[in-house]
Amino acid sequence: MMLLPAANTVPCHASVHRALRTSAARCGLALALAAMPLPAALAADGDWTQHGRTLDNQRYSPLHRVTVANVAGLQPRWTWHSGVNATFQTTPIVRDGVMYVSLPFSGVAALDAASGRELWKYSHTSRWKGLCCGPANRGVAVAGGKVYIGTVDGRLLALDARTGAVLWDVAVAEQSGSTESSASLAQDDPLGKVGRTGSTGIGISMAPIVFQGKVFVAVNGVGYGLHPDQGLAVVGISQTRSQSGFMAAYDAATGARLWKWDVTGPGWEGTFRNSTGDGVPMHRDIDGERNALAQYQDAWRYGGGSIYASPVVDARRHLLIFGTGNPSPQMADSTRPGDNLHTSSLVALDLRDGRLVWAYQQVPHDRWGYDVATPPVLLDLRWQGRTVPAVAEASKLGWVYVHDRRDGTLLFKSEAFVPQSNMLSPPTTGEGVVIAPGIAGGSNWSPTAYDPAHGLLFVDALHLPTRYILHQETDKDGHAFTYVSTQNVEEHAGTLTAIDLRHGGRIAWQERTADPLVGGTLATAGGLVFTGIGEQKFAAFDAVKGGRLWEASLDAGVNAPPVSYLAHGEQLVAVAVGGNSLFGFKTGDSVAAFALPAAAASKPRAH
Repeated sequence: MMLLPAANTVPCHASVHRALRTSAARCGLALALAAMPLPAALAADGDWTQHGRTLDNQRYSPLHRVTVANVAGLQPRWTWHSGVNATFQTTPIVRDGVMYVSLPFSGVAALDAASGRELWKYSHTSRWKGLCCGPANRGVAVAGGKVYIGTVDGRLLALDARTGAVLWDVAVAEQSGSTESSASLAQDDPLGKVGRTGSTGIGISMAPIVFQGKVFVAVNGVGYGLHPDQGLAVVGISQTRSQSGFMAAYDAATGARLWKWDVTGPGWEGTFRNSTGDGVPMHRDIDGERNALAQYQDAWRYGGGSIYASPVVDARRHLLIFGTGNPSPQMADSTRPGDNLHTSSLVALDLRDGRLVWAYQQVPHDRWGYDVATPPVLLDLRWQGRTVPAVAEASKLGWVYVHDRRDGTLLFKSEAFVPQSNMLSPPTTGEGVVIAPGIAGGSNWSPTAYDPAHGLLFVDALHLPTRYILHQETDKDGHAFTYVSTQNVEEHAGTLTAIDLRHGGRIAWQERTADPLVGGTLATAGGLVFTGIGEQKFAAFDAVKGGRLWEASLDAGVNAPPVSYLAHGEQLVAVAVGGNSLFGFKTGDSVAAFALPAAAASKPRAH
């Protein structure tokens, strides 16, 4: 094997791969070996190699050197600044001593995981300015010596893991989207505030997943409403046209597209359900929708269904499972009669060819923006006397849905982890109707973590009720149209909840916070749960009992999922510290890592 040039080497780090590398005295050779795919049996417990650490997305670290007994001694170890001050949502990937992070606006950096020293950085130039969902990117995938990233302008890139050089660059989405209105309204009208046109963009925020030589990636920005204040307030207009969301697979070596599955298609009207699959009334005008169907038979072509979160992989069953977003037009539903399949759904595809295996629609004919936005989690669950291969998803509706992942059958849903009121009530004219959870959820995009030792799923959530107001207007040409606007109410809070999935989804414990929680959780074998808690703080909780055991004050909001890994034999916990402007958290540009002092780390684990 050829040794790498000295200019491309990085510091070597001893790891669980040491046995493979005892004969590799030079760092360049060690790096070359690190770039090669390793057998699953040699996967390092000390690394964080996937977006969810493993393909099941449990976000559970088996490391236990930081424990309930010693976590109070956790101290800052290093801080790295990217120079890009904006909403920061990345999950760092750690492979053999190198940390890879995606940056706002789709940049990528490689760091020494032990010291935070920058090894290389890639800066991305977007093809268009209109962004669907802000500049945030939720992570990269690393495999076969390549770093893969989906970009804000709808591209998929492969970078050289050693240098950051672009190896290939393919277009996933070819056009930006827009939402248009021909109305001329007063400036105090919600629609008047956004003007005639608002660009939404079609991009990629999810972290790609690599499996068996394929890169799986999906787009968002379809079915997205206008944001008059660039915040949580939204305007959805009945006359708008977007396109269908989709999931696609690309050849990991060349970037060639292998298959593409569209969220919406012919027959998307479904069976006109007037209740959800779990029996919640929908309050729909079914007769009116059926009468309108002939006029809007092609509405599925513009049907929306953005995909915001990375999928999970069931390798044994060849399943790719993920959530889809709301239909288009958002909230304003008069031009999309029917159930709007397969929007606002949990979906399973055959990862080999993109064939639909099953789908469970959480909200048929969604009028509230209840995307299935939180990444699902795979687990084996003892249920009614048998072990079931299950998938759990924490929803915007405020319940965790648990399914048999073989066919999508709903096994149960959890107790509500946020307050609920006026659930699935249609938007009304005048003062509108206040609904909780609101348009942000519930559980938004924040990844959950699952502790298999105790059967607990840890959910970050928001309590932000939303006022939905229906408007009926006529444009300058005399054509009637409707739109829906939203308003935030003063009430706001957050919840961190431990859901006991072994006992039907009951709440084991819950911590309430003054600020909404958005960012995600990490569970460890040390009996801990880590998450940002608002007020620019990062905290650790007792996984079994609840209760805050440690916190650190930082210079920006902690609104990203933490990870834990080993470096030089030490357990570190790292998180992006860059806030979230959409939710009002101070933005920043750093990644911070924490570790125990040497003396504390050497103490035996408490039992």
